[in-house]
Amino acid sequence: MEYIAVFAPLFAFLIAGLFGKQIGDRGAELITCSFVIAAAISSVFLFYNVILSDLENHSVMIVPVADWIVSGGFKASWTLRIDELSVVMMCVINIVSACVHVYSTGYMSHDKSRARFMAYLSLFTFAMLMLVTSDNLLQLFFGWEGVGVASYLLIGFWHHKDSANSAAIKAFVVNRIGDLGLILGIMTIFVIFGTISYDGIFSQAADKMHDSFNFFGYEIHAITLACILLFIGAMGKSAQLGLHTWLPDAMEGPTPVSALIHAATMVTAGVFLVARFSPLFEFAPEALIFVCVVGAATAFIAATIGMTQFDIKRVIAYSTMSQLGYMFFALGVSAYGAAMFHLVTHAFFKALLFLGAGSVIHAMSNEQDMRNMGGLWKKIPVTYGLMWIGGLALAGIPPLAGFYSKDIVLEAAYADYSWFGDFAFWAGIAAAFMTAFYTWRLMIMTFHGKCRAVKEVQNHIHESPRVMIYPLVILAIGAIVSGYALSSYFVGSTSYEVVEVDENGNEYIDIRNKENFWGDAIYVKEENDTIEKAHHVDMWVKILPLIMGITGIAFAYLFYMYLIRVPEIFARRFRPIYSLFYNKWFFDNIYEYIFVRNVFSFGKVFWKTGDERIINGFGPDGLAYMTNIFAKIYSKLQTGYIFHYAFVMMIGLVILVSWFFFGFSAD
Repeated sequence: MEYIAVFAPLFAFLIAGLFGKQIGDRGAELITCSFVIAAAISSVFLFYNVILSDLENHSVMIVPVADWIVSGGFKASWTLRIDELSVVMMCVINIVSACVHVYSTGYMSHDKSRARFMAYLSLFTFAMLMLVTSDNLLQLFFGWEGVGVASYLLIGFWHHKDSANSAAIKAFVVNRIGDLGLILGIMTIFVIFGTISYDGIFSQAADKMHDSFNFFGYEIHAITLACILLFIGAMGKSAQLGLHTWLPDAMEGPTPVSALIHAATMVTAGVFLVARFSPLFEFAPEALIFVCVVGAATAFIAATIGMTQFDIKRVIAYSTMSQLGYMFFALGVSAYGAAMFHLVTHAFFKALLFLGAGSVIHAMSNEQDMRNMGGLWKKIPVTYGLMWIGGLALAGIPPLAGFYSKDIVLEAAYADYSWFGDFAFWAGIAAAFMTAFYTWRLMIMTFHGKCRAVKEVQNHIHESPRVMIYPLVILAIGAIVSGYALSSYFVGSTSYEVVEVDENGNEYIDIRNKENFWGDAIYVKEENDTIEKAHHVDMWVKILPLIMGITGIAFAYLFYMYLIRVPEIFARRFRPIYSLFYNKWFFDNIYEYIFVRNVFSFGKVFWKTGDERIINGFGPDGLAYMTNIFAKIYSKLQTGYIFHYAFVMMIGLVILVSWFFFGFSAD
């Protein structure tokens, strides 16, 4: 079962990629969809067999595949680690990927390279599965880089567009910065623990908790340094503040790519990484503070940007960045289960919103600017209804999934009772209001009011075909039921009260502990168990996120349905703040001024001076020039007169005889 769940997408990629011309586009679509659906079904069975069939006994399945690297005493095997954390991720990856594959057969129906596109989707899915099922850091890095390569190919799939090529290169380069941190983190862990195997690392964590490490001449707490470096890698993949600028530009790729990569899979790799290494992060409190603060800042700043954007996909992209911030500040307060819970629910409703946006774009003849939409709810009612479900889940309105997962994240941050937990809680509350506001701003500008599209586009607005609608329905079901269905497992209280009677007949309350759903896949110190504390916070903490969500929706309705001139007035009156948000806090401008221009300037210097003048000047170009000079000189001897040639021969003979004579005399 585990082999099908992991390797079916790989075989789909190989068949569609190598034999796409032979089997045709329809054959490639059939193969890739069938194999990934089989992987999704297998993942669900694994979820039941590994977790639900026996909640009391947690066991890790280690499935060897092959020996990979053996060098002296070092050995790295290709092994599948099947535990609670990896199985949950496998279900998310394969289910969402299956929906995206099926959806793509309709969305990309007019593209000339459908087989190649479907092959890339399957390649990405396999690389992500390699990442989450890894049993050592080398295999994790293989999946990590595989995901990066596949995302580069998918973002730049429409390579005839310069913007798509630029976005793909930007995503690749920015992620390389984060990946440098990951590489250094892996090296640091190997130096500290002498192994890259998860079991070997985690079993030594408590013994190494006081070790220090010399880093550029400074003595630093070893585990803290390793965790911070790992988190820098996570920041790149998960688009956290500072390394986030690639995410909105990546919307240049086809919409199914946005749903697969930027909603449920690649961007959650960083969250998975931190959760997987919870046995290390629990012994690095400073690293957890760093994770929490970065996550909270990301959640807030991304939400402010999302309120001012007009591209429908970019609004959802900044929403993704903001929700990832929630996950990271949950990790920062040791609420790993809450972060994973929000990861799962977010995968359903955010993939639903992205694919729903793709349905809108499909109906609008590739129009993405919400200012050119409006009044669509009558013409595409099915898409409208499904987008409503995704929007309500994102805004955290009960009983949809986002209500359960977002609330437990905020409650856990508050229950940490620390300065950084309070910072995360209030930043998350502010982001909750803004999330509801920009979500319903999107809904109203897209589906309500007068249709602002040109007449030619209006005449062609139509509902998407069934092959695009059915995946949306499946994701909508997940967005509805996953929160309620999984909350008691993922983040349920681990203690409960039982009334007992002592030997004297007196009743007393006994506090008992339930088995942890995550088993040994996630480690939390007892004093850091903020999820348990979150179940006992004040009622106002529990209801405040819901109040913020409802208030945000109400303000969006008021400003964009009735007082439609108010947003323009606000934009003019508060021009500096609006400009800050609209220009994405000027991160791209700052990076362009500080890094990009200087890199290009240095590149030009190395190109013109180093390459052309020095290397080529003294190398091939210089040799060619000198050869040409000598050739011109010697060509003057080619006069055509025999006595000239005889004269040269005599001079040569004299030189040769002189050399022999004086040479032998010297000996």
